[in-house]
Amino acid sequence: MKDISNEIKTACISTAEITVELHQDLIPLYTKLVFAQLQVAAQLAVKNAASILSEVHPSLIESIEVTDELNSEVLKISVTVKATHKTNLDAEAMLGASVAAISLQKTLSSVEKEINIGGVKIVKSKSALHGFKRMFPSQLKAAVIVCSDTISEGKKEDKAGKAIIEKLKESSVEIAHYEVIPDEKDLIAERALTLSKTNNLLIYTGGTGLSFRDVTPEALIPILDRNIPGIEEAIRSYGQERMPFAMLSRSVAGTIGNCLVLALPGSTNGARESMDAIFPHVLHVFKILRGQSHD
Repeated sequence: MKDISNEIKTACISTAEITVELHQDLIPLYTKLVFAQLQVAAQLAVKNAASILSEVHPSLIESIEVTDELNSEVLKISVTVKATHKTNLDAEAMLGASVAAISLQKTLSSVEKEINIGGVKIVKSKSALHGFKRMFPSQLKAAVIVCSDTISEGKKEDKAGKAIIEKLKESSVEIAHYEVIPDEKDLIAERALTLSKTNNLLIYTGGTGLSFRDVTPEALIPILDRNIPGIEEAIRSYGQERMPFAMLSRSVAGTIGNCLVLALPGSTNGARESMDAIFPHVLHVFKILRGQSHD
């Protein structure tokens, strides 16, 4: 089964269709009661999909809609499934439609007339992240800065910055600059003002905790043009579900001009989980910064 532990939940909807060819003598037998029976069969199949199909992850199904459309001797059955989930609901919808068609065949099997079940197909598959890479500009450039006294002194290897770079590359963001600096407030601010002029994205890692040397938020907040609290909330909410100490992080998000500035935790897991919480969907901000409307 695919590991989806790092994915976020989004509103998902999938609709599957299947066609059934009925002999003309069977048309009068297709009553409201028969439709009600295949409705129940489809709903049970959807609700139990995770128990039947090995690659389907359990989900809290919020809506199952079964509809029918009879044209001449062709019956089209549609099953629409909705849930807030980490993956799409295509398998659930296809299983529901298939079981509905099989249920119909079994119900009418006492009459020795031909019933042909066609192929099942997905006609709608949507989630908040589906096809998201088309929603933000390409050729984005990023600078990554590691704030750490020990790493800048060569006493420790940087892993958090490299985890951030790995995630940026997965999102097709070019790494234009990378450096390690000590936890010095004036230096952190100076690098932000300089690098924000030539990069779309500036990410700091380290210095967001509560020790007396953690000064990244104090350096950045006064020079931000606008704060984006929703990004900060998303990072901490995602982290808190995985590590109870995430609430102690003082992650920062905002803009300097048209550059998105982020300050993330300095621990490797904290940096990686923060990136998982908001990428690639946070890149939608660049579409908005360029004056394009929301979809």
